[in-house]
Amino acid sequence: MTTETMSLPTMVPPAREATSAAPETTRAAARGETDPEPQPAVRVRDLSVTYGTTLGIKGVDLDLPERSVTALIGPSGCGKSTFLRALNRMNELFPGVATSGEVLVRWDGRFQDIYAPGVDLVELRKRVGMVFQRPNPFPKSIVENVIYGPRRHGVTDRALLAEAAEEALRQAALWDEVKDKLNAPAAALSGGQQQRLCIARALAVRPDVVLMDEPTASLDPISTGKIEDLLGKLSKDYTIVIVTHSLQQAARVSEKTAFFLNGELVEAAPTLQMMTNPRDRRTENYVTGRFG
Repeated sequence: MTTETMSLPTMVPPAREATSAAPETTRAAARGETDPEPQPAVRVRDLSVTYGTTLGIKGVDLDLPERSVTALIGPSGCGKSTFLRALNRMNELFPGVATSGEVLVRWDGRFQDIYAPGVDLVELRKRVGMVFQRPNPFPKSIVENVIYGPRRHGVTDRALLAEAAEEALRQAALWDEVKDKLNAPAAALSGGQQQRLCIARALAVRPDVVLMDEPTASLDPISTGKIEDLLGKLSKDYTIVIVTHSLQQAARVSEKTAFFLNGELVEAAPTLQMMTNPRDRRTENYVTGRFG
């Protein structure tokens, strides 16, 4: 069987009903401010990143709980995206970047420092995937986009590739929309569909952590709602870290929120607490709209 004639089952799981809860407290209230935080999937200790002489982030300590959504908030240029990219060493693609501190990712049952000598970056970025702000599908078919990662990591069996494609597209809530046109160009999809395709592409290699840098910034409200609803489902199986400029989105999708300002982590707390009773005055000023 070739990719061009790949035939996949057509069963579709029932769609999750949309929540009617107030958007400001949907995810935060679901777990409760006093519920214990899950065990961390990532531990960040004294992490600093500089671009030449320019400070990106300084001395960040933060635990990212497993199988939940952590939102990174703060004004533009505060270090959110720099921190996110540091979690899978994407900052190293920029010239003149220097990183210090530790990023400990739970890897094969134990925490490993991803900045230790000898770390396989291909394996790291398989385990800690990334979805970018703007959809960036490859100039290939829908199915070829999804199976790109498994193929790169050595999967050649057509049945396994077909299974991986269907599973990832289902997880990204895109299967029902594309199952009859898997060999169509990915570029023919709408912007929202393309972003879900990019999420499926990241999920196809079965990562432990998924990083999302403003994944809905370029999407319309309907597509944004689909991505936000998707995050709630994915967090049952994945650790998700999302950068967002929208406080309302952070409240809707996350259980934990971290506030960055001028390259520093000001505070991190359960989202409900962060939005209603922050400890730091700077956080209060930001979430109440006094600055930012």
